[in-house]
Amino acid sequence: LKQLDPLTGEVKSMRATAAARGRGVGFAILDHIAGLARDRGYTALKLETGTGPLFEGAHALYRRYGFAPCPPFAGYVETDFNRFYALDLSAPQLQ
Repeated sequence: LKQLDPLTGEVKSMRATAAARGRGVGFAILDHIAGLARDRGYTALKLETGTGPLFEGAHALYRRYGFAPCPPFAGYVETDFNRFYALDLSAPQLQ
């Protein structure tokens, strides 16, 4: 979790082993990161991720958690190989 500004954090990197995929581990990791962000007083979380078949599960996880597509941020440049998401931390939490 990296601070972008006093109210915004960035999820820098997260991974689950192949054996852990589909078992709620990614959701739990995001939940922990979002909790840390709320504890720090952030009102938003952002992330940059890859594209293509290897990232389809990640995109589904981010959308299920409540992230929505957003424009590039923090100097990132959009290409065919990346996508950007943001989460409003003031929105109700999913369970």
